[in-house]
Amino acid sequence: MLCDYHVHTEFSDDSIYDMEDAVKDGIRIGLDEICFTDHVDFGVKLDVGEPGTTFRLGHDGKPLRNVDYPRYFAKIEMLQQKYAGQITIRKGLEFGLQMCQLERYQKLYDSYPLDFVIHSNHQVNDIEIHLPEFYAGKTQREYNRVYYEEILRTVNAYKDYSVLGHLDAFNRYDPKGECPLSDFEDLVYEIFKVVIRDDKGIELNTSNVRYGVRDLTPSRAILKIYHDLGGRIITIGSDAHCAKDLGFNIENGKEELKKIGFKEFCTFENMTPIFHPL
Repeated sequence: MLCDYHVHTEFSDDSIYDMEDAVKDGIRIGLDEICFTDHVDFGVKLDVGEPGTTFRLGHDGKPLRNVDYPRYFAKIEMLQQKYAGQITIRKGLEFGLQMCQLERYQKLYDSYPLDFVIHSNHQVNDIEIHLPEFYAGKTQREYNRVYYEEILRTVNAYKDYSVLGHLDAFNRYDPKGECPLSDFEDLVYEIFKVVIRDDKGIELNTSNVRYGVRDLTPSRAILKIYHDLGGRIITIGSDAHCAKDLGFNIENGKEELKKIGFKEFCTFENMTPIFHPL
């Protein structure tokens, strides 16, 4: 079974990949299932039609925007009908969760039927983790711990998600290079204890190659901690924003998970994990 559970389209502010083209590409490369997971980042982006501005503008000079929810779900439903029998299409979103915006995420979650939600951390206190402001005045250990402490707080406070996305994506942006796991390993253990207790999961994000990250995302060491603590729910996604990245390295990701000890991976329907042999 070949699935891609992290795909962005024209409904994400950082992608122009047409959703129907993604479906056609998925069929062409042999995907059995695709889950669209376009970005929602309250606090740093505005909803469509919401007045105001953001502290950072998009490439078009306009304020960054979240998913146009009615159009997004309507298009997915149209494509589900049009391509029924050729590929399974799931409704997902990627929530850039942070403590100061949890009420807005809860309201959104309660407003639309979803199959899958990625709990990602792209910002803390409305400051995006790839911007210089996030690192200012902190040591590498300090800003890494700020990042993981925020994830720990959010998994304790917010429960309507499926998996943690690209857990150590910080390695894409850290100006000082990869931080030693020992600097935040205690927080990873605490995060996974909550995640496993709540019957949630994590993802293997296969974008590490194109971001120049040497290890997997999350790293093999972090994946092993999750496995050894008893974690079973894991999805695999390319984090594609364009056609060339769709389905990239998914099969290799399965082999890497087997080496760590995982026996299964998951797809989701109506927020419920479905297990498949690796």
